[in-house]
This record gives sequence, structure tokens and C-alpha cells, in this order.
Amino acid sequence: MINNIKIIGYGSCMPSNIVTNEDLSKIIDTSDEWISKRTGIKERRISKGESTSDLAIAAAKNALDVAGISASEIDLIIVATSTSDCFFPSTGCTVQSGIGATNATSFDLAGACTGFIYATDVAIQYLKAGRFKNALIIGAEVMSKVIDWNDRGTAILFGDGAGAVVMTVTDEPKITKVYTKSDGTKSEVLKLKAVPIIDMYENVKTIDRSTMTMNGQEVFKFACNVIIETIDALLANTSVKLEDVDYIVLHQANSRIIEYVSNKVNINIEKFFMNLDKYGNTSAASIPIALDEMYKKNILKSGHKVMLIGFGGGLTWGGVLLEL
Repeated sequence: MINNIKIIGYGSCMPSNIVTNEDLSKIIDTSDEWISKRTGIKERRISKGESTSDLAIAAAKNALDVAGISASEIDLIIVATSTSDCFFPSTGCTVQSGIGATNATSFDLAGACTGFIYATDVAIQYLKAGRFKNALIIGAEVMSKVIDWNDRGTAILFGDGAGAVVMTVTDEPKITKVYTKSDGTKSEVLKLKAVPIIDMYENVKTIDRSTMTMNGQEVFKFACNVIIETIDALLANTSVKLEDVDYIVLHQANSRIIEYVSNKVNINIEKFFMNLDKYGNTSAASIPIALDEMYKKNILKSGHKVMLIGFGGGLTWGGVLLEL
């Protein structure tokens, strides 16, 4: 028998330090009007010492509190991140230790801004197969440490934060459908290089900090196309129609992307939850942060049909159709 899945807990954590568009205008050639008009972003949270694992642990604890279960009941922890504290141990293992999830298998998953969708897909497959009962899925990023603060094209967009959900197996009939894709031929469009290869015979004293590069126009076109593709794929071969979907939670990258999709698929913009004005693009953390805010605002109701859709470097994209 294939198990059904539902979300029982939501949590998030953002650094307390708020950086506004006006703050950015003091260090790069930009303005609040310029950023707001092109992105919808007004401010973002920037870490002042909080690590990716610090934020992930706090978000995880909040999600467990909402779920009403102990950390020892978690069987699986997946952290989606591109900005982990270490290459190893994984952020997942650091979270496991930090929350006391002594019975969990823990690891990280790198899918850039689509990471939370990929991680959710993996967790769903484990739960449906009966391997695990309770999974903690986290998206956590400290993007500020990989930003070139002299590059207006990326510096204005990104913020730091973490979001988490707890998924569990249920006997209730629930709709769950996943769609994921990738295109490695376009990897140069959005890229963050790792530590460079070093010749063991060279006397290397310093290693340059790696920062992200992005072709904004290409990313915009890519995102608009794959979001519509993902919506169609999630609805295909189901009894669910587009008008039956209560909310579509897109990766929070740019308000113009969301507005374009809303017009293209003829869905009221109010069905697209947005909070990027406050947090900017938090990469793999953006969707679970949005879900937690929706939960706190009492927007999410039992029985709601919700689409979660991500897109990012790789290039990667995909979505999940869930019944809450």
C-alpha cells in the first residue's frame, strides 16, 4: 500500500538585522524606487553572525512545536541549501544534533532555489514507500556570504533565512503529486563556484571568496516558462482543475515573474502568496518561509489544495501539488 502524506508543522527563522533598499543605496548605485519597481523587494534580512545551521535549527524547532511531536520522533531530516556552514558534516547532521533528533537519517540536498522542492520530493518518496513516518524538510540559506556587494544585479535581490515543514504519513485520503526537471546545459546562467582546484605543489596562501553570478534576463525568461510548464504538469492526469487550487506558492524571486504568470494563466494574483517585499530572495528557504507565514496568518486550511513551485540554478525547476 502506498501511504498518503500531509504537512503537520511549519516553522521559520530570519536574522533580526533588516537591510532596506535605502540602506543598499548607500553602498551601491541604486534606489528604493529602482529596486521596488523591478523586483517588488523593499527589504531583506542579512545575517550578523547567524550561520545557516543556526537559522535551520531555530526553524526546525518552531516546526516541531507546531507539529506537536518530539525531535526523537523524526526519522528523516533533509536540509536544502547552497550555503552550508561546512562541506561536511552536512547541515542536516548539525540540525539533528541541535534539536536532538537522535533517530533521524540526516543529509543535505543541493538544488539551488529549487532545493526545497527537490527535498520535499525525496521526503515524499521515502514516506510513501513506508521507509520513514515523520520527515523534517528545511530550506536554509545565508546568501549574504556569497553575494558580491558591488554587483547591483544580485546584491539587491537576496536575503538570509530558513523555513521548515514537518511531513507525516496519514490514513486520510490526500492528493500528492510531484514534478521536477533540470537542464544542465544552461548551468552558466546562474552559478556559484566552489573552492578552486589547487595544485598541491603551489604555495597558495589565500583563496578568493566565491560569489554568485547571474544572467538576470535569461533567468527571468526561464522562470516564467517553467512555472507555467510545472502548473500544467502538476494538474495533468489528476481530477484537480486550476480553479480548484486554493494557493500557488512560488519561489519568491521577483514580483514581476509572479505577475506575469498570474496574467498568463489567468489566475487572480491573490492566489499567489507573496512576501518577497520583506525578505527578498532567500533561495531554498523562500517557499517554506512563505508557508510558515501563511500558517501564522491562518490562511492555510485543512483540505486546501496548494501548489509549491521552485526554479533556480542548475537550471532546475519543479513543483508539488498537496492537499493540506
